[in-house]
Formats: sequence, C-alpha cells, structure tokens
Amino acid sequence: MPTFPAIHHLALSVTDLDASEPWYTKLIGSEPAMTLSDGPFHRRVFALPSGQLLGLTRHDSVDTGDAFAPDRPGMDHVGFGVADRAEIEQWRDHLDSVGIAHDGIVEADYGLALSFKDPDGNALEFFVLAS
Repeated sequence: MPTFPAIHHLALSVTDLDASEPWYTKLIGSEPAMTLSDGPFHRRVFALPSGQLLGLTRHDSVDTGDAFAPDRPGMDHVGFGVADRAEIEQWRDHLDSVGIAHDGIVEADYGLALSFKDPDGNALEFFVLAS
C-alpha cells in the first residue's frame, strides 16, 4: 500500500467572495496567490506558509439561503495544527487584533483548541495535540 499523502489543498464553498476574501486575508495575513474562474465558479487561492493551499470557492449555482452546519454530512471543521500553547495563544491574540470572534482556548485531555467561524459559518480551529 502506498503511504497516505499530506493534504495538498482545501477548498471551502462560500456564498460571497467579497465578504470572505478580506476576512481570510486578515486571518492569514496575505492576499490570495491565485484567482480562478475557469468553470461555473470563482475561486481565490491562498498559499499557506505550511505549503498547503486554501481555496475559497463561490459556485455560480450557490444557494445563498443555505449555511454550513457541522452536524450535516460533509465537513465538520478544519483544524490547523500549531506547535504548542504559546503558538495557540499567539493565534488567539491575532484573532483578537483583527476582530475575528472565537470561543477562547479550550483545554481537553487530548489537547488545546481555539475555535472560530468564517463569514459563512465554516468551522475552523487552531489545535495543539497534548504531549
């Protein structure tokens, strides 16, 4: 069996690129590296420092009345790995400084999580595994 590969990119569906693009630009700290509109969609792609790509996709057929819900089939949340408590605290401070609401750092037996949502309600978190 081949070795399972790392995640190369993640594409999130959004209802409004004009709202989501600046929100993610504040979160990531850089502008999108690519813009794609070669199908029935429009996509902005961010190159993350970790080497992965994060895409925001606005489908032409989007149902703007629909919203993300983690209890429906599909994605529950996206977890970004951080090294330690100090780094997750830096992310908390960054979210505060750019006005992104979050749930605070939650400590569990298995690690620390800092959860927040994008303008469409897509659930995101920074996470450090307990050592």
